[in-house]
Amino acid sequence: LTSDAPRDLGYTTVHPKAHERTGTTVAAAVATIREAAANRGQPFFLDAGFFETHRPFPKAPERADRYVAPPPTLPDTPEVRRDMADYQRMLTDLDTAYGAILDALDETGLADDTLVIATTDHGIAFPWMKCNLTDHGTGVLLIVKGPGGFTGGRVIDAMVSHLDLYPTICELAGVDRPAWLQGRSLLPLVHGEVDAIRDAVFAEVTFHAAYEPQRMVRTDRHTLIRRFGDRRTPVLPNLDDSPSRDAMLAVGYADLALPEVALFDNLLDPQQRIDVADAPAYRAAREDLLARLERWMRETDDPLLAGEVALPPGARVNDADSATFSEDLLEAADDGTVRRVPNPQTIR
Repeated sequence: LTSDAPRDLGYTTVHPKAHERTGTTVAAAVATIREAAANRGQPFFLDAGFFETHRPFPKAPERADRYVAPPPTLPDTPEVRRDMADYQRMLTDLDTAYGAILDALDETGLADDTLVIATTDHGIAFPWMKCNLTDHGTGVLLIVKGPGGFTGGRVIDAMVSHLDLYPTICELAGVDRPAWLQGRSLLPLVHGEVDAIRDAVFAEVTFHAAYEPQRMVRTDRHTLIRRFGDRRTPVLPNLDDSPSRDAMLAVGYADLALPEVALFDNLLDPQQRIDVADAPAYRAAREDLLARLERWMRETDDPLLAGEVALPPGARVNDADSATFSEDLLEAADDGTVRRVPNPQTIR
């Protein structure tokens, strides 16, 4: 993004990105809230983005790993336990930051008529999670607090998408939703009028640190993931460097065989570890979900329908064959050629 990009989007005040921890972000957010309170009656929008919980994690207290078990998708080894303890240490910082912002809304009297949305963009930075299209990668934090029924500490298990936030805000604010919106308002769920607003959600990966094109459709019962292209082994630059990564690589993670199409039964296999795509009992589900996925790709004009997606001019990514994201990058020129360039993260 250019320095003017946030203002091009409509922001009036942009605080410099001169930090990678919560303190500066919280101070700027609280100051903005107090300014909004001083101009009570005028609507305000605050976007506070945090570095937490990106890697590297701060070190947890000595022996904290005794009390932190890794999630079921990861092996319960000393290295993974320590890594998870460090993650929980950073998560505590983020929780404290959230609390400071909520306290500022309470103290200024703005809490009752301010909609607060806390969310993340993908799963946590561990193997099988971030940059994966199982629930461990696509299931994100989403907590909404404020007017319109978002009170009471309730948990709603219905499938929703980030796309559903925009129409929800439009309905709460009493403004017309643009005709091109794909999302659906959450308010019928929140008000108990319906049990579900979606029978399926879709997700995708094309470029992350490196090219790894995948598409996913999830229903309550099944998740289908399709990989595109010829590669059938993990793209290692898309897995953040970490002790957990090292532990997985040591036991053969890099050589895993990944199927073109994977299908999981979310009720019989909630951890989505048993691929049933080729099981005769799931043939109908596989065909149905493949058809739904292709229909969604056509409706959204997915570039993968035309073949491999080219790297946009000026963009930089890792080579998918690299061992880590810190190696040299591939950069696309305006004429479509691609050259290898040094990674700024490794230049001292």
